[in-house]
Amino acid sequence: MRIVPRMNVLLVQPLAPKTYWGFQYAVGMVGKGAPHPPLGLATLAALLPGDWDLRIADLNVAPLGEGDLRWADAALVTGMLVHKDAMHEVIERARRSGVRTVAGGPAVSSRPDEFADADHVFIGEAEGRLDALVTALESGSGPHVLSPPDDKKPDLASTLPPRFDLLDRSRYTSMSVQSSRGCPFQCEFCDIIELYGRNPRVKTPAQMLRELDALYELGWRGSIFVVDDNFIGNRRETAKLLPEIARWQSEHGRPFELYTEASVDLASLPALVESMVEAGFTTVFLGIETPSVESLKHTHKLQNLKLPLQESVLRLTHAGLEVYAGFIVGFDTDGDHIFEAQRTFIAGLPIAAAMIGLLTALPNTALWRRLERERRLRSDATGDQFGRPNFEPVLDERILLEGYRDLLADIYEPAAFYARCERLVREVGRGRPRRFSLDAIPMLFRILVGMGLLSPRRFLFWRL
Repeated sequence: MRIVPRMNVLLVQPLAPKTYWGFQYAVGMVGKGAPHPPLGLATLAALLPGDWDLRIADLNVAPLGEGDLRWADAALVTGMLVHKDAMHEVIERARRSGVRTVAGGPAVSSRPDEFADADHVFIGEAEGRLDALVTALESGSGPHVLSPPDDKKPDLASTLPPRFDLLDRSRYTSMSVQSSRGCPFQCEFCDIIELYGRNPRVKTPAQMLRELDALYELGWRGSIFVVDDNFIGNRRETAKLLPEIARWQSEHGRPFELYTEASVDLASLPALVESMVEAGFTTVFLGIETPSVESLKHTHKLQNLKLPLQESVLRLTHAGLEVYAGFIVGFDTDGDHIFEAQRTFIAGLPIAAAMIGLLTALPNTALWRRLERERRLRSDATGDQFGRPNFEPVLDERILLEGYRDLLADIYEPAAFYARCERLVREVGRGRPRRFSLDAIPMLFRILVGMGLLSPRRFLFWRL
């Protein structure tokens, strides 16, 4: 029987640097603080003892207040590699205030040795593995590493609905849910398969509907990001889930628009695409990476070769899914021609929001291990796609960096960007009718004023 003083525990999401996924300028334009809430912390909160008092502090929507630190007995700090420096800042502030600290999340799982400043570190996923953490915080002592070594990944059937009630939902453009973890593919540069495995684990349809119920009952309407590593990683289970979501949406007046990440071979599965559209999916992010067949083969991204990439994008677009996509330059097989090839490829497709990054060797990936053997690594990864490569590239680095800079400038030159937007508007299939909410009126007003009246590029805006 646990008889302990009531604990105040602060769950902290550090401030993110400016990245593609941060959408820092766009969210400000529509009066929000961040695009997505810290789903990992909301998920963790549901697994912690019910008699603990919990707060979530997302520093992307509000600064960390001294009052929060005075209130807290312990601070649980999470983040990805891109948050590493900000995590250390939070840990330092908490320790100066006498607050016990635990660092966790993907950054810690990848590089636990870099978080010696925290009282404890937690490596890996939380489900079914929190006993040591709870004991350490309630007793005020315990080992530095709290997570028992276990190669077995947790069954997501044990995951409870996230504590969405702890989030200031008004500060986000979208809510988030997760239906699976892991990806079956073997892309050389990807750390997802190292962190979460190649056997995608799924929640049941009933679990997912409970999460939609929870958001609906809290009054949320609008966008939801299904933050799976690969939404179609387990196609059989995805095919079971989608009709249940479609039925739920129909019964509730279709309150949610969904978007997710999936592998490019989704385009070869028309029945699954149709089910996604019927369930309310409007957007999908694809890891296209490169139009170079040689580079795709070299990096073991063979799933991108099932169909011509242009055809894959157009199939999804015409079916009613807006395509966002990621692109990479700096593969060993990239020559100085790659920048024009990427420029031509992206410009020829209705992909408005293209994420273009330099190849990075993330810790513990197959790419990291190969470059380590070749003695080409020169620094740790920062997780920032805009940074200098952390390894010696094959292509002359000056050519690589200058070509990358020019590629970004060309792709996001206003006329080029709006041309892709115009093509998207013209070519995207109708999909399901989208819900219009009165809550969207202030957001629409800000966009019309900011982009349609005050922007020097307003004439391009009104052409859409």
